Amino acid sequence: MKIFGWKSTGRGLLRPAKARVQQDRLTGIRTYGAATLGDWPRSYEQQLRELYLSNAIAQRAVRLVAEGVASVPLTASDDAALALVRATSAGQALIETVAAHLLLHGNGYVEILSGPDGQPAELFALRPERVTVEADHRGWPVAYVYKAGEVATRLPAEGIVHIRSMHPLDDHYGLGCLGAASGAVAIHNASTKWNKALLDNAARPSGALVYDGAEAGTLTGEQYATLKEELAAAFQGAGNAGRPMLLEGGLKWQAMALTPAEMDFGGLKEAAAREIALAFGVPPVLLGLPGDATYANYREANRALWSQTILPLARKILDAIAEGLRPWFDGLELGVDLDAIPALAEDRERLWAQVGAADFLTAEEKRAAVGLG
Repeated sequence: MKIFGWKSTGRGLLRPAKARVQQDRLTGIRTYGAATLGDWPRSYEQQLRELYLSNAIAQRAVRLVAEGVASVPLTASDDAALALVRATSAGQALIETVAAHLLLHGNGYVEILSGPDGQPAELFALRPERVTVEADHRGWPVAYVYKAGEVATRLPAEGIVHIRSMHPLDDHYGLGCLGAASGAVAIHNASTKWNKALLDNAARPSGALVYDGAEAGTLTGEQYATLKEELAAAFQGAGNAGRPMLLEGGLKWQAMALTPAEMDFGGLKEAAAREIALAFGVPPVLLGLPGDATYANYREANRALWSQTILPLARKILDAIAEGLRPWFDGLELGVDLDAIPALAEDRERLWAQVGAADFLTAEEKRAAVGLG
């Protein structure tokens, strides 16, 4: 049975008041008095467009974690609730979408849509940048405002499951990984653009035309403009790479070499890619980054990804959804079937061998030790 207002009625009187954090509701940017860091985009939408949608490393890291969370084998104490979590809503896979929102934005909002009988009929993940927490005079959430364009909808707190990552400076909103990785992603994108510009110039740096006509004096303005136009039309761009240049009238070409710092752009790009992978909790070797010696092999790195990133995120999401659905499903528990995860098969085999060799344990104690009850 659903108890309306069970999250706020009476319980708020026992809680201390929360401090409100200033937020710009138009842009979704929360400020804490810190200075702007260079030209890196600060708002969530700008970060998505400039740092995530255009960066292969960041996009692959998020998809690797989100799709891994979505593929976790689930267990539930109620089959109807399990079907509700697994169902696709308007083409949206719930677990994968919420996992991506938590990684990027730090907040996940799941709306519980009720059917004609008042029971949950559908779960839908709301875009987090469109949601604003509406708090009471003591700072505790009582409703959520979802704004899409010019249309704003006020949703009661009882119908929203708010999942958020811990933010040490915010009482209402979580901290995503995209903001922490924005510097590394900006460097990685700048390195890509620099390499592209270098390739457009036949992988060679620019040079200089040196005028050595001492007897004739300096070039006139008309001569300078004409020479500049001829160079741009006949010799600039990838299509004119390697084209011979015929110089006359005291002109000679002086090539310029790349400095060691410029030649190390590839190393700078790899370092930025590793920092991006670190921000999203993905071992660099799984993203195809060379030179990583942290893990002995790919299999060990994949096991670390599951045990340190995917499973903790999956449990966080499932526990929050189960808590939100308990008013309708009494005592609901959502969990993960660890025995059905191939990446953890070696860990399970090692545990089974250790428990099986323990002669001081009874058969029932051995079953409980391996999670069979």
